Amino acid sequence: MASRPIAVIGDFNSSNRSHAATDQAIHHCCEALGLSVQHGWIGTEQLARPEGLNLLAGVGGLWIAPGSPYRSMEGALAAIRLAREGGIPLLGTCGGFQHLILEYARHVLGMAGAEHEETNPDALPLLITRLACSLVGRTLTITLQPGSLVARLYGQTTVREQYHCNFGVNPDYVDTLRSGRLRIVGSDDEGTVRAVELAEHPFFVGTLFLPQHTSTPAAPHPLITGFLRACLQNATA
Repeated sequence: MASRPIAVIGDFNSSNRSHAATDQAIHHCCEALGLSVQHGWIGTEQLARPEGLNLLAGVGGLWIAPGSPYRSMEGALAAIRLAREGGIPLLGTCGGFQHLILEYARHVLGMAGAEHEETNPDALPLLITRLACSLVGRTLTITLQPGSLVARLYGQTTVREQYHCNFGVNPDYVDTLRSGRLRIVGSDDEGTVRAVELAEHPFFVGTLFLPQHTSTPAAPHPLITGFLRACLQNATA
């Protein structure tokens, strides 16, 4: 069964392991579901141009890819906002997770100046800051919120996942983040934010970890297959 395409938002680099893993995961998860879903990369600079969001017309879903800093933060944030407001399924991993948090803080929580330390280290407030300890190449345990969409997709509340990041949610703003509808649904042993999802949205999930790194043809990742199902439902709605 075919569906409308998935747009992968990011600045593709063939030497980036996470980018290759994203393509591979979409392919084998689609095969496992018996789906034929086209996907293609759209650069963040393209989306920042006048009428750039027209490139996303009719897409079934958006995957905000790793690989920040993006060439255009504004292009990435515009795509995230489109998905959030338009009910378009969205999955953001690593840098995608970080920018999902930024978009929500800017346009929902009223923090118009919210910034990322990687791109604007002297700004205030910094919603995304350098981690006290790098997570590059680490595999860690994550506790999921019972009853959350993410926990339901995994079928369990304790999982282990891989990371490749140096930045995450600033602990000073976790309580502010909790004040909205973007729910913290995954955390590490110290309670640090590792996954979020938006209440009352068909599929709006961000993970600081990289599910595409552990997805294989023999064991397609449940979070990615859940995202693809949501894309198909959106395409046929």
